[in-house]
Amino acid sequence: MAARILVMVGGISKNSLNEKLYGAIQNAHGKDFTFEDYDIKSLPFFSQDLEADPPSIVTDFRKLIRSSEGVLIITPEYNRSFPAVIKNALDWGSRPYGQSVWNHKPAGVIGASVGAIGTFGAQHHLRQVLAYLNMPTLGQPEMYINAGKSFDPKGKLVDTPLQDHLAQYMKTFGQWVSQHRQPSTNA
Repeated sequence: MAARILVMVGGISKNSLNEKLYGAIQNAHGKDFTFEDYDIKSLPFFSQDLEADPPSIVTDFRKLIRSSEGVLIITPEYNRSFPAVIKNALDWGSRPYGQSVWNHKPAGVIGASVGAIGTFGAQHHLRQVLAYLNMPTLGQPEMYINAGKSFDPKGKLVDTPLQDHLAQYMKTFGQWVSQHRQPSTNA
């Protein structure tokens, strides 16, 4: 049975390399996983004023997190960190204090950029946050993608070595989720 994976893409621009990367993952690995992507940019900014009685969009997001068996975060890098939309989503899932729906949720982190070191800085910073949230995060293989010429003009992944590395990553990620998944709840 295919694992239900919540996918959060932090690249929100219309020509996002990370959206293209997610498209390549869906095309190549859609039979291995049930991907449930969530448009995290639609979440309101986190505020303690709202956490006791959050808007329905937040409660729906938290239900989706609970029902997923794993989380794949696809992040760009901005100033050696991950984007605010990812942090905002993580905050909504972790609050109110003591009621985090991220706890023990297995995670994977990948990302693409045109920079020489891909998204190393963003992933490193994001892993610190995921460790605090008690999310076991796949460590190897790593995927710091310099994707400047990896996609054709239509967004198709054309870099064969990258396709192979991505296939190995997704295989290992699937094993990681199987080893660490908790019984999902639809509450």
